[in-house]
Amino acid sequence: MTARAALGSAAGNQRGILLMVLGMALFAVEDAFIKVAMAGLPPGEVLLVLGAAGGATFALAARARGLRLLSRRALHPAVLGRNACEMVGTLGYVLALAAVPLTTASAIFQAVPLFVTMGAALFLGESVGWRRWTAILLGFAGVIVIIRPGAESFQPGALWALLAAFGLAARDLFTRRIPAGTDSLLLAGWGLWAVAALGAGQLLASGGGRMPEGAEWAWLLGAWAFGTTAYWTLTEATRAGELSAVMPFRYTRLLFALLLGALVFAERPDLWTIVGASAVIASGLYSFARERARALSMRRPGS
Repeated sequence: MTARAALGSAAGNQRGILLMVLGMALFAVEDAFIKVAMAGLPPGEVLLVLGAAGGATFALAARARGLRLLSRRALHPAVLGRNACEMVGTLGYVLALAAVPLTTASAIFQAVPLFVTMGAALFLGESVGWRRWTAILLGFAGVIVIIRPGAESFQPGALWALLAAFGLAARDLFTRRIPAGTDSLLLAGWGLWAVAALGAGQLLASGGGRMPEGAEWAWLLGAWAFGTTAYWTLTEATRAGELSAVMPFRYTRLLFALLLGALVFAERPDLWTIVGASAVIASGLYSFARERARALSMRRPGS
């Protein structure tokens, strides 16, 4: 690599890292808005409003690029599978935000990269060595410590966060099977419209919702604005720098969740939650480090 290329790569990584940290802060704020909105609105209504608003936003962005939202690609099995997993993951996370502290839901959610690595090994045939399998098991142990099934402090609502982590990890695995050339704006739009359809179905099944009042509109608007901006920021971050350099900083989302949980919701996570979250993050960082080392070894001449 030439000196100019090295400087360009370093600058790209720095920009990618800054964008990733910003995106995680925005996602944490979105979570806080959703949690506040869920205090008075049913889950189906929140899913319907945010899914429809987000889907419309990405549909307009796709049209501005000259992309067709309605195409045969929307019916590709991998796209349909991705949409189904988006529905499961989003529903699980919204219900988790309503049932457990923001910090707890965010801590469990940090296991998504580990579940993706495990799924890639089990279902996509990717090579995962014993060290990364050990990291995955450590991450699972951290999740169990956070949830603590059977203990007096066990909160059943935390299982919704676990469902969300599995659902969104499966979404990412389906994404890898989608034909090349399918724009990410289209994928985001299709996924969010699927979430809106799920919300509408849940409202019908539960007897309907009600018109948001006063500040509730502000909470929903804030969740939409921060969520869509965070998605764009995350996409730009992954394009600006090397994934192995940028992706570890997605764990800063938990730090922002801790801060917002303390300031907005007066949350004080107990020692076991902190220990479990630390185990999840440490295992994820180790897994990223092993992947980076493997990628570098494959680049070396003669390897």
